[in-house]
Amino acid sequence: MDIVNIAAYKFVDLPEEALPELRDQLLADCERRELLGTILLSSEGINLILAGAAEQIDGFKQMLSGMASFQDLEYKESRSSHPPFKRMWVKIKKEIITMNREEIRPAAFTGPRISAQELKRWLDEGREFTLLDTRNDYEVRLGSFAQAEDLHIASFRQFPEAVEQMPSEVREKPLVMFCTGGIRCEKASPLLLQKGFREVYQLDGGILKYFEAVGDAHFRGECFVFDQRVGLNGELQETGAALCEFCSAPLTVAEQQAHDYRPGQPCPYCPAPF
Repeated sequence: MDIVNIAAYKFVDLPEEALPELRDQLLADCERRELLGTILLSSEGINLILAGAAEQIDGFKQMLSGMASFQDLEYKESRSSHPPFKRMWVKIKKEIITMNREEIRPAAFTGPRISAQELKRWLDEGREFTLLDTRNDYEVRLGSFAQAEDLHIASFRQFPEAVEQMPSEVREKPLVMFCTGGIRCEKASPLLLQKGFREVYQLDGGILKYFEAVGDAHFRGECFVFDQRVGLNGELQETGAALCEFCSAPLTVAEQQAHDYRPGQPCPYCPAPF
């Protein structure tokens, strides 16, 4: 397990005119360190997922912490036997996670967090609350918390509209939302509070931090990740899940071995005309 994989984000106001120079600086540093992955920059902050040798990852983190805007970046970390990326990208985007709601500014305000340990305690106790999965439908299908509800969305852009359809009684009781690493929830929680949900929490660090802190207690299946590993278990190890080469649906090892699937052929989740 020679490769260190890190993921981090931060909502922080960045001058738009400074982004091209910052992009070039980060790309040059990553290429010098032979890191692979993606960094997204926008006026609302930074979102990154990188892989490389431990010494080079540490050097990058130290470099980034020298910038005032990124001093307190919090990282999720895992290891793998190979880099799960093919190239290095640093891109400037309108949003680091797309919701298309300009009035939502997590750098100015977001909802309170709940730790992995506290969420596990709530689940152990059988406390009454709504556990909401904010991720896309194909991520949810690969794995989620046993009692979680989801919105059956294909993209986070659909989240604001899907929330409107939630039953009114859900707005009156505690709600804990979660995603892979926390970034979607940090943007979703102020939206829910704006829409009248009374008590909203976000799982600090998402599923990845939960796995790191307490393992896969109350979680069923695998956590989908947006790289070549596809799925991680509660020990943050690659599971063998793969993407269909036609529709990009995630397939578990069991689904890959099922009698109705053949490598190089459309999978059972492929839409018509397949």
